[in-house]
Order: sequence, then C-alpha cells, then structure tokens
Amino acid sequence: MEWRAAPHPGHEMNQRDKNSTHDGHPARAFFGRRKGHPLRARQIELFETLLPKIAVDLSKPAPADLKTLFGGVDNVRLEIGFGGAEHLIAQAIANPQSGFIAGDGYINAIAKALIAVEDKALGNIRLHHGDASALIDWLPAGGLSRVDLLYPDPWPKRKHWKRRFIQHDSLARLARLLKAGGELRFATDIADYAVHALARVLRSKDFIWTAENSAHWKNPWPDFSGTRYEEKAKREGRAPGYFIFRKK
Repeated sequence: MEWRAAPHPGHEMNQRDKNSTHDGHPARAFFGRRKGHPLRARQIELFETLLPKIAVDLSKPAPADLKTLFGGVDNVRLEIGFGGAEHLIAQAIANPQSGFIAGDGYINAIAKALIAVEDKALGNIRLHHGDASALIDWLPAGGLSRVDLLYPDPWPKRKHWKRRFIQHDSLARLARLLKAGGELRFATDIADYAVHALARVLRSKDFIWTAENSAHWKNPWPDFSGTRYEEKAKREGRAPGYFIFRKK
C-alpha cells in the first residue's frame, strides 16, 4: 500500500472561494505542498489508528473553550505549517501545561508528527491535515495564547508576493483567534519577506511589533526550538529573523 498526497499546484495559494470568514469576508486558502514521499508501513498505520484520535474534527463546531480538547492544560497555541515537526515536538515537551493545535497540508509532515507523538507519548498535541484556512475559520475567537508561523513559503518572485501568508486579511483573521496580549511569532530567512510582513503589521490595527532593538529580532526568542530548515538556511548563508507581534 502506498500513500501519497494528491498533488497541488501551489503552496499557500491566495485564492478566493465561495466560503466566508467569520467577519463576512471571503475566505483565503493557504494550501501546503501535499505531494510527498511514500509513507512507511508504520506511518500508514498511524494515519489509520492515531490520527483519528488526535485530529481536530472540523465537521463539528469548535468548542468555545479549546482547552477541553486536551486534559489539564491552561492555554492553547497554534502552529501553522510545522514541516518536520521539530519545533512543535520540542515545544510540546517543554510546555506540558500548553495544548498545541498544529496544521499542515503536507502528508509527510503529518507522518513525522505522528511518529513523534507516539514515541514520546505526547498528549498535548492535536493535528489538522489540510488547508490552514479551514482550521483558522473553525477555531473560536479569543481561544489562543499564541500562533507560530515559522519559515512559510517566501514566494520570492514579486508577482507572487500576494500569495505570501502574511497579508492584511490573514493578520485580521489570526487576530480574531488570539486573546488580548496573545502573540503571533513569525520567523523567516528571507529579508524581503521580513520587510513585507513588517509593513503589514505596522499598518495593522490589531498587532504591535514588540522589538525594542535589533537584538530582539536578530536572535531567536528564548524558548525557540530550531528546525532543519533553519539549519539549512544558515548553512547557505541566510540569517533568520525572529519577530513577535502582540495583539493589542
């Protein structure tokens, strides 16, 4: 048996559909690259046995209190597009008092997370395999303490910048999910994406940039857990930036 995700023409595509967000504006889809390597036997088994137990069910209304999805947590965080799951797993281990909802459209990303969840017996992770837009619209207002967006696709060509995840509309949608004082944490190794994001945050009515000096964005935040993508970026000479945007 060979599992492959259906191929998709783009990553975080900026397309409008007939669905609407909670504020009545058209929903924006953020698709992940879904075609990947064939899954190993154990990964296939975990898709069939573990994932149904820890997947959020978007066919039902979200609970008003997201903490009820977990046992004994005092806050809930979201990670969008977790890739190899290194950061997600490290954070879940370091913060057992937090619940983590993590979404990725890439089938191999979900497979890696499932292996780690089982091997490390992590009960504070819930997964969504699919488009981040559907998950964002499903989540209740004010239910999150933090959102992590690490190294999203930079769409380097100027004509494709409209496909980047951070846009005026997506900032508003993420702001809806955060409690007052909650944080959107964003990391990128692409300088013009950092400028792109900052330009939109600085015009946002919902967020403020917390940095007081360059050290605050040139260095990882204290509890940051690195990723393999980050290591690759550093090897190739790209310096990551680490940004914290706080909801007003």
